[in-house]
Amino acid sequence: MTSAPAKFQFDLDLSGNQRQTQVMTEARIAELHKKAYDKGFAEGLGQGEQTELARAAAALTAAAEKIAGDATTLVRSLSAYDRQARADGIGIARAIALKLASSLISRMPEAELDTLIEESLNTLERAPHLVIRCTPVLVDKLKEMTEAHMAAAGFSGRLIVLGDPEIGAGDGRIEWADGGIVRDMNIILSEIDKSVAAYCAASGLPAPMMAPNPLAETDHE
Repeated sequence: MTSAPAKFQFDLDLSGNQRQTQVMTEARIAELHKKAYDKGFAEGLGQGEQTELARAAAALTAAAEKIAGDATTLVRSLSAYDRQARADGIGIARAIALKLASSLISRMPEAELDTLIEESLNTLERAPHLVIRCTPVLVDKLKEMTEAHMAAAGFSGRLIVLGDPEIGAGDGRIEWADGGIVRDMNIILSEIDKSVAAYCAASGLPAPMMAPNPLAETDHE
């Protein structure tokens, strides 16, 4: 008996080895789907964590840079404040010194000149004359004081005391044949201000506020 020809199957192995087609059950498909999902979720979570870490690191870096910038600004501000405070202190010290000098000169306008006259006479034993120029209100007082110093120093030269309305209280000029001394508070103050300005410039300090000279208001009164 001749057997009927076999029906062609697409899974027929023409090489002679016949392969059975695997049929996946729904449970197997679900298992593979879960594995794929879990793997994708883990990879996604890892990427997400890296992204968040990167964002956090960037945020920390930005915050650190801002803090550093703020600190630098603060230091600069403190440094500028310190410089300004030092300059203000110099200005205040100058103003106080001027006020004290003005007060002293108002109470004893002849004091500085008296000291200068006494010191000068100690080295002028043979000078032919001594000329003192001062504010008119001090002429008599300085003449009396100078004569006492002349006697003590053994000075025998001629004494001339002249009043000059252009000379301020406490100021004056002491002159002899080959020299002289000038005391001018405005000149002294100018030299002080030059020294203050030079110090501030060398120290990187701003120029201090310079109070007006109180002596200028009373020089010619």
